[in-house]
Parts: sequence; structure tokens; C-alpha cells
Amino acid sequence: MFLLKKDKFFPVVMACAVTLFFGCESNFKKVQQNNFTEFTPTGDADKVNLKYTDSGFIKIVLVSSKMLDYAAVDFPFTEFPKGIDVTIYDKNAKETHVTSNYAISYKQTNIIDLQGKVKIVSQDGQMLETEQLYYDQKNEWFFTEKKFKFTDLKGVSNGQGIDFSKDFKVINSQRITGEVLTAE
Repeated sequence: MFLLKKDKFFPVVMACAVTLFFGCESNFKKVQQNNFTEFTPTGDADKVNLKYTDSGFIKIVLVSSKMLDYAAVDFPFTEFPKGIDVTIYDKNAKETHVTSNYAISYKQTNIIDLQGKVKIVSQDGQMLETEQLYYDQKNEWFFTEKKFKFTDLKGVSNGQGIDFSKDFKVINSQRITGEVLTAE
């Protein structure tokens, strides 16, 4: 008679244990979902052509096939996943062209991160090529620790690590090699 009660009691205990186990698992998944915030852009634009003007003069023209704006996140940024093509005009209407395969602009720090075949070409014939380059918008200053190739009328130099003003008037390069003509 004792065996009969045990056989009836065991399935009931197993059913409760299985229910309790799966009940906890689904609650755990719900808790995980509550802590996960979806990372979606607040703005999404295709074929972007932005013009920045100051006092009626065009200063910058930015062209990109895709722009994603993440303005609602804790550290807001704008992403250009398909690259950018930027033309910068100085006060004398001289042009500087900047291209890269990818770009991201951080709103709080005013830093732009350019990545993938970054190329800057000035109207004066100066050209810089690298794989990653940062631009500090507030100080109008470019910098990188990556390898670079710099070409101007004096010659070609290669190195690793460079920083310079947006007009190429001040250039600080590190670990450079190459042939450069001097005024001697």
C-alpha cells in the first residue's frame, strides 16, 4: 500500500518542479529584456547633402549616402556608415576635400572619427592618407596615431602619428621617413 502512494506522489512532485523550473527561466528572460534597451537611431537619412553656412558664405559641404542620428542615447552621436565626402572652404574660398569610408561624430566632445581610406587633399597640393583620423571641431585640429602618407610639393613622407591644423599650416609628425626637398 505504501508503494501505491509513492507512485502517485512522484508525478505530482515532478510536475511542480518542472513548472517551477520553467517559470523561473521565463522570468529570467523577462528581466534580461527589461534591462536591454534597444539601440536604434532617432533619425535615418539617405543621400545626404548638408551645407553649413556662416554669414551667408558656405563653409562646409558634406555628402553621404547614409546618415544615422543617435540623439536620444546617453552619449549622442551621428554615424555615417557608408562614408563621407566633405568640402571645407576657408575665408579665401580655398577648398580642402576630406573623404573616408566611415565616419562618426560625437556631439558632446565635438570629435569626428574618420575611418577607412581617409584622404585629405588641399587646394595647395598637400595630401594626407591614413586608415583613421580624428578631427577636433572646437580646435580645428586633425590627429592620428596610425600610419600615414603625406604628400606635398616638397616630396612624400611616411610615418606613424601626426597632428595638424585644418589648413596644414602647422604639422607635427612622428616617426617619419621619406624624401623631402629642402631650401638649402
